[in-house]
Amino acid sequence: MSQAPEYGQAFALWRNASNNSWRAYTRHEFVNSLCDGTLPKAAFIQYLVQDYIFLVHFSRAWALAIVKSTNLEEMKICAATVNALIHHEMQLHVETCANAGISEDTLLNAQEAPENLAYTRYVLEAGYSGDFLDLLSALAPCVLGYGEIGALSKTRQTSDKYDSWIATYSDPEYQQTCVDVGHLIDKALIIRLGEDYTQSPRWSDLCKTFETATQLEAGFWDMGLRTE
Repeated sequence: MSQAPEYGQAFALWRNASNNSWRAYTRHEFVNSLCDGTLPKAAFIQYLVQDYIFLVHFSRAWALAIVKSTNLEEMKICAATVNALIHHEMQLHVETCANAGISEDTLLNAQEAPENLAYTRYVLEAGYSGDFLDLLSALAPCVLGYGEIGALSKTRQTSDKYDSWIATYSDPEYQQTCVDVGHLIDKALIIRLGEDYTQSPRWSDLCKTFETATQLEAGFWDMGLRTE
């Protein structure tokens, strides 16, 4: 199996600390069936509808990260991520759903699944009640996890049925976003907790936040497989 991409030191530590949860998320049945083309189209569309709603909230969370930032460099990276979400990633959902006869208005007015509510509100609450690090540890599994999934799926892909989705997250531009976010996390930890940040009393809590968000990501895939 191809090696997972590198998005910075802190991310690698978080990923390793939540190894079982991370594998359940990034090697989920939903992801595997995207690669081999066996995922039912109805399941994919259901996922896209829910993920569109998710991305609306996720964009708000990254906008909140701008507010929680303490320097201009952090603000620029967070703002660039918001831009990528709103103008690029969400557009994939709009175009794919339009081809299936689902309008953007329908996407915006779709009923939010419980798994979606649980995940998005968890991330937003991490930002509302915590600081920049709390928010980043909750945001990281999505943006970086999709980067890893996209990169690995490109090497494992045996069908072109979901090529546009795989191409979006394996694209060099998205991969660079993941590298930038990984560096953002590393620098943010050093600025706030020092070079030896893993020895900080806060480190274990950040690891727990990352793992909880990872588990909620896996739950999102579960939801995608339940076509109703």
